[in-house]
Amino acid sequence: MKYSRLTKEQFEELVPEFTNFLATQAIDKAEWDKIKREKPEVAEQELDVFSDLIWEGVLTKAEYLEHFSKNHIFLFHCFDTYVQSIVLKSLVPETDFLTKEGLQWLSDNMFTDTIEMKVGKKEFTDERNTSIFALVQQGSFLSDGLLYKQINTIIES
Repeated sequence: MKYSRLTKEQFEELVPEFTNFLATQAIDKAEWDKIKREKPEVAEQELDVFSDLIWEGVLTKAEYLEHFSKNHIFLFHCFDTYVQSIVLKSLVPETDFLTKEGLQWLSDNMFTDTIEMKVGKKEFTDERNTSIFALVQQGSFLSDGLLYKQINTIIES
């Protein structure tokens, strides 16, 4: 398995896609129930293959990621061979970017000396999707890139 198995909740959201996936292998509901009962290891393999297919599609389309922690916000813009990042760090220890108040504080203090901002670029050392998956495993989530674009526009002007 290249990535990780989807969660039960994720599978529940993807029932139509999983049904189509099984249908491409000429497996209908009755056959799937039989496989689960009589050959659970084959069922597990099917779940893993489907999970990897879904992850591959999602990661291939991934363009922006965000990761919030108490005092840091990591914003990523993913390209074919590298990722650009903007890292915001609060120099006020009480700040908590995981709360609404912390985000409001960031908005009010964005361009003061209480926020440290770093911009970076890193070439992917592994295959692109594997590298992006590693960021997801560390707590990043896919985003529309709005926050990245807003801050990047200000940095570039």
